[in-house]
Order: sequence, then structure tokens, then C-alpha cells
Amino acid sequence: MIRLPAVAGAFYEGERKALLSRIEWCYTHPHGPGRLPSPGKVGEKVLGLVSPHAGYMYSGPVAAHGYLLLASCRPTTVVILGPNHTGMGSGVSVFPSGVWRTPLGEVRIDSELSRSLAEECEVADLDEVAHRYEHSIEVQLPFLQHLFGSDFGLVAVCLMLQDEETSREVGEALARVLRGKEAVIVASTDFTHYEPAERARKKDAKALERIEALDWRGLLRTVEEEDISMCGYGPVAAMLRACLELGARRGRLLKYATSGDIAGPMPEVVGYGSLAVTG
Repeated sequence: MIRLPAVAGAFYEGERKALLSRIEWCYTHPHGPGRLPSPGKVGEKVLGLVSPHAGYMYSGPVAAHGYLLLASCRPTTVVILGPNHTGMGSGVSVFPSGVWRTPLGEVRIDSELSRSLAEECEVADLDEVAHRYEHSIEVQLPFLQHLFGSDFGLVAVCLMLQDEETSREVGEALARVLRGKEAVIVASTDFTHYEPAERARKKDAKALERIEALDWRGLLRTVEEEDISMCGYGPVAAMLRACLELGARRGRLLKYATSGDIAGPMPEVVGYGSLAVTG
């Protein structure tokens, strides 16, 4: 099974050379980390990341902060949790097997781990339909391929259901199947959508605070109480729940910016955050 790219040429460049150039632009942009990742000594243990999934010209520099930190790790498996924007497929969809293709090559699905996750998590199904046109997971892959080539297995999980019980079940099942493995969990989300910048920043700061505190229930409560149009709150909550089970000690904001910061002033913006969860 080959999952073809759905948003190449739209959210990111559709040709290899141009895409590599864009990724380097993300790292060196004024809102990026200011340098390219390079192989080096192993750093702190990264258990989870929060990473945005808009077009690279808007959110790529923010995403680059998380991937720069991840460059010091060598995960054998990357789990990407993303929200379901299309309404297709089952409530929690684990891509079963095969490869995902981008302009940078193919990423192998860790089919054994994907199957184990679906068996461990009662609300999850092995389902490729939800993934066909969904961008939230896809846009993370070129950053990972830029770092690791094809030297990792992928577990792709698309969440249409984002309630507390689902987040808990997915997170706890992930912890069970990942314990003892060299793995990182990437939760793909954007924050406030299409509100004035000052209001977006104020709302998003409250969600970011809960993530830094590793308070997955508090995040869900804050999103509801503050009416934050964060599209991937369930994936982030599930990631935090899993990381707590796996020994997480710290959440850290690496970068926050809006589409207006990166692409120029606009009356309404989208908020983007890059955060790390470490052991």
C-alpha cells in the first residue's frame, strides 16, 4: 500500500530540490531557530513534540524549532498523531501498512507496531481511508526525512474523536506499545484560527501553559472554556498522556508565532506552537 502525497505542491513544494531548499529556509528564517540541524552528540531525551501543520510558508519556521531539537535523537519509530480535517474514515484511524511517499522518498509504516496499537486501543481501527487526503500528518514527514532519511518506521494515527476518554485511551495504549522502544510521538496541531493577533496570542498562551505543565486534562478543559479553535487538541492530549506514562518530566515551549508574524501583517491570523516533552 502506497499512500501518495495529498498536499505536495500546495502546503510544501512538490519537487525534491525545491522542498529541501524550503526546509532550509524554515530553519534559517528569522522566526526559525537560525541554523540548520547537524549530527552531533546525543542530547536530552525527547519523548514528544507539538508541531504545526499549515503550509511551510506560514508555519514551517515554527516547526523547525522542534525538529532541530529532535536532530540529537535517533528514534527507530515516530508516531504522528493528527486531527481529522476531512471527516473520512473511522473515529481513530491507524494506517495499517505499506509506505508513505513524499518528494523526498518513501517512509515505511511500522506495520507490527501499528497493528499492536489497534489491538491495544479499543477505540482505534486499522483504516487507511481517513488518511487519504489528510494533511496534518503528511506535512511532518519531509522534516523527519530531512533529519533521518528513511531510517525510521512510521505509525500514523488520525483522530476524528478528540474527547477526554478517547485521548486517555489512545495515550495509554501508545505508552503500552512504546515502552522500551526508541520512539518519539509528534502531535500535529495549529492553535487559534482566524482571529486578530492579540486575541489569538492571549487565548493560545493559556493552552500553551497547560501543555508545558503536562496537564492533558487541563488542556482539554481550557480549549473548551476559552473557546480556542485549536484543531488538534485531542492528539496533543493523547501525546501528553502517553509521555507521562513513559516518564515525562518537563514540557517546554520552543517557539510560538502567528501567520502574521511570518508572512506579514494580516487582520486575522492562525497561531502556531512548537513544544517539546522530555524525560
